[in-house]
Amino acid sequence: MSDLLYSEEEEALRSAVRGLLADRCDAATVIARVESDTPLDRELWKALTDGMGLAGLLVPEDLGGQGATHREAAVVLEELGRAVAPVPYLTSAVVATETLLGCAGSEAAELLGALAAGRTVGALAVSLAVAPGAPFEGVRHEKGALHGELTGIADAVGVDVLLVPADGGLHAVHTAQDGVTVTPRTSLDLTRPLATVTLDGARARELTPDAGAAVRRGLRAGAALLASEQLGIAEWCLTETVRHTKERHQFNRPVGSFQALKHRLAQLWTEVVNTRAAARYAADTLATGSADADVAAALAQAYAAPVAVRVAEEALQLHGGIGMTWEHPVHLYLKRAKADATAYGTAGRHREALAALVDLQAP
Repeated sequence: MSDLLYSEEEEALRSAVRGLLADRCDAATVIARVESDTPLDRELWKALTDGMGLAGLLVPEDLGGQGATHREAAVVLEELGRAVAPVPYLTSAVVATETLLGCAGSEAAELLGALAAGRTVGALAVSLAVAPGAPFEGVRHEKGALHGELTGIADAVGVDVLLVPADGGLHAVHTAQDGVTVTPRTSLDLTRPLATVTLDGARARELTPDAGAAVRRGLRAGAALLASEQLGIAEWCLTETVRHTKERHQFNRPVGSFQALKHRLAQLWTEVVNTRAAARYAADTLATGSADADVAAALAQAYAAPVAVRVAEEALQLHGGIGMTWEHPVHLYLKRAKADATAYGTAGRHREALAALVDLQAP
């Protein structure tokens, strides 16, 4: 098995991404962004893609990408999770990119180059709730055009191209054309909005006749690397809660000095450390092409999803009254953690998948 510790290059990448987010994605900026009509921060996305080339980490160099691995992408997602950054990195640079990597031919290669450069944002038109290997909805393909409606599509608002399953195949649809309507829907996590996509005679280019394999590849990468985002969420919540309990005083002493709170925070720390191990393992198995990738992805989501929610809930409670205000960012983290808990399959769905993969029979 590979070394799961962070390499010097990965730590340097983390430092660069964290520095950029500190400058351009502070809590007040994110709150203002989600209150606007344009939740996607295009300027931040441009800085991450044009400036740092992060959109192409998973794309081979001969296709215009960085030729890096899922380990580096996981580090980026940890930092984006820590900032609850309103950018489509997971949906475009991971899920859509991995889906295209599962397609052969020049159409997919051309799109990969565009996504890697960051000049095009892509999204897989499959509901965010669908787990790897689970059935998913498609639309009707008729004479080169697509007809139908797809719901629960993450980051579809403002996207440039959609990867749409239709009649067994996977098709690329540019959203700027007639016949494509993307309708925002009210979602819990305002930093990763959902939408309904309606296609009424939209022209499409076929990427592969076998959508199942490509979509499964994309969703597996999404589930596996989502754990790194959940790790970032949990780490921020724990760090800020520890800081707050050191500064907040009652009875002339920091509230963090009370044994009951120490025990609660120590338990959260243990769970965050375990989440890091699961997330790193999932990213490493994808990076190395390990046969354990399915097991690692299911394990990571089965563990990381409830941990991120629990740490965010504790952060909200232990911040007291200030944590209940809109101005304090902890609500952004709780909403993202809750939404992530149902993304790419619930923890229960992944536990079932894990049991099947390791042949663990129910009692």
